[in-house]
Amino acid sequence: MKSSFHDNNQVGIVSTFDELVNTSFQGRVNAICWERDLAGDFKEIVAKLQLKENVTDISMEELLALPLSEEGNIAREIIIKDFNSLSDFGALPTLNLLKSYERDEEFDFISTDVYSYHVDRSPIAADTFLCTYYGAASDIIPNHQVEKKVLIPEIRKKLSELYDGAETGFEDFLKEYSFDLHYQPKPDADHFNLGVGHLWKLAVAHPGQQVLPCVHRAPQENEGQFRLLLIC
Repeated sequence: MKSSFHDNNQVGIVSTFDELVNTSFQGRVNAICWERDLAGDFKEIVAKLQLKENVTDISMEELLALPLSEEGNIAREIIIKDFNSLSDFGALPTLNLLKSYERDEEFDFISTDVYSYHVDRSPIAADTFLCTYYGAASDIIPNHQVEKKVLIPEIRKKLSELYDGAETGFEDFLKEYSFDLHYQPKPDADHFNLGVGHLWKLAVAHPGQQVLPCVHRAPQENEGQFRLLLIC
């Protein structure tokens, strides 16, 4: 992880899982990192898993069935411990072997896929947890360095032309199709990569949220390399 994270007032740094789940977001802090330097061979796990779809859910049973070296087994035990810790906390983690996410190419003036900077939204109090064990890692960006896409005049104009309904329902239309969740970086914005091996907690937009939700995006995958990602 770049040392700049420790100077970034958007990010809180913790050293245990308990600290991660029990530390609250406050002020500008809407991303909390359990900073780790993991042992083990995660590449071996990726090489032995079977990609069935571009995003393949891997069960713990499938993971346990892999014949692994000593280093591969160390990596597997870390994944299982993370999975169980999040499950015991009440989250619903999934382990994904990932080639690529689906691209949104319907409109040329706005994208609503996960490669676009966006925030997560939930009707109930929730956080997003994620850890990239292998492959390209996600990015976050400070909230004051982005603009909501639906407030950019030329994009809003095209969306209003696309919308066919009463003017009073336009904001509901933007929300229904998740246009309102996506952001455009400002010039010279600071993009922070989440790195490999660290377990993150990101703030989600929900009723009662005390901070701004964390703006993040999925990375462009490295050519010829799958990602191994735990997320919930």
